[in-house]
Amino acid sequence: MSPTDTCKRNVEITSPAAEVAEASKKAATDIQSKAKMPGFRPGKVPMSVILKRFAQDIRQTVVEELVPKAFRRHADAHDWKVAGNPSVTDVHFHDGEEIHFKAEYEVAPEFELGEYRGIEAVYEEPKAAEEDIDARVNQLRDTKAEFVNIDPRPIADGDFAVVGLKSIQGVEGDPVESNETVLEVGGADSMPAFSEALRGASPGAEMDVEITYPEEYGHEKLAGRTVKFHVEVKGLRRKELPELNDEFAKDLGDFQSMEELRAEVRRSILREREIEAQNKAKTAIVDKLIDSHAFAVPEAWVDAQIESTVSARLRELAGPGVDLAKLKIDWNKVKEMHQERAVREVKASLILGKIAEREAIETMMDEVDREVTRAAKQLREPVAAVRMKFEKDGTMHTIASRIRTDKVLGFLFEQARKTAAE
Repeated sequence: MSPTDTCKRNVEITSPAAEVAEASKKAATDIQSKAKMPGFRPGKVPMSVILKRFAQDIRQTVVEELVPKAFRRHADAHDWKVAGNPSVTDVHFHDGEEIHFKAEYEVAPEFELGEYRGIEAVYEEPKAAEEDIDARVNQLRDTKAEFVNIDPRPIADGDFAVVGLKSIQGVEGDPVESNETVLEVGGADSMPAFSEALRGASPGAEMDVEITYPEEYGHEKLAGRTVKFHVEVKGLRRKELPELNDEFAKDLGDFQSMEELRAEVRRSILREREIEAQNKAKTAIVDKLIDSHAFAVPEAWVDAQIESTVSARLRELAGPGVDLAKLKIDWNKVKEMHQERAVREVKASLILGKIAEREAIETMMDEVDREVTRAAKQLREPVAAVRMKFEKDGTMHTIASRIRTDKVLGFLFEQARKTAAE
């Protein structure tokens, strides 16, 4: 298959007259056994009447049975690797004759596997500077902070104001309210308008504050809206951080000193950065493989990839139990948006699959078992029940495929020529 080829094929197929006659007889007999007509006992309607009255039903039954059967037989005889379902047209069927039809179908692409060992990829051994460790330790320190009430005074940046909030304008339905919300004045996580209104105020003060929220704001009733709140300042707190000493390290877990804690933080940062750097290199390797292998891919597989990706994202956004079929989705626009990426994803899957075959990279059963056990723990369900569910819905195959893909990517990374970033 050349790079300009398509995976689409056309064929004309015939189902023999004898096979048609047999299927027609069976369909008529099945209808006769169930038919109820005035003047006849159930199942005793004469065949001549059945053939005349139910001719269209018999025809439809025969076509629905024999056309797919004839196509599969033809495909098997020619060893076609059919992708998706064929599109059938020009069905010709007359009593006592053969069935003729045309089928347009797609086949899995055939391509020669190019060089995949020694692909150049940018990769540098991860490093963790002292300031990186300091930043991570300070994040841990922040989790152990305590908030202490302080005597009333004018609020300044860095203070934590305890306020009561109630929306009085801009929100549909019930107001948004909270008896006690803690806001860091001037803090990165506080809306600037709140900080501006609270700065210089003292406990006991009341005010109205107008806040404009971004479209992507996490609270659905507030996202993209301009909301006016009535605010009551109830108190003032100071954030107290623990000292960074051996006692702090012991309080965090199995550490005897700050030195041990910092050593583990260093290892954690290095692990994270190694995974990130390797994933980046693996992505670059796959991109180069895709670019160096020119072949067409079946539209059916591309469409399936798009639907899988979009459906997963919609379920993620809409939550579990959502009927995606009821959502108004312009699939033509969706397909256009995701087409290029989906083609590359399908090509990547085919190339990695062929490399796995060439290198005899397989998924071991114990590797799948570990993933099932991990999933069972997360779901808090018996392993046997989760395994049965996964076998039924195809998740077991997905897990095995993902493990094999990860192993192929690991192999490609090991074989790659690592170069430093310029």
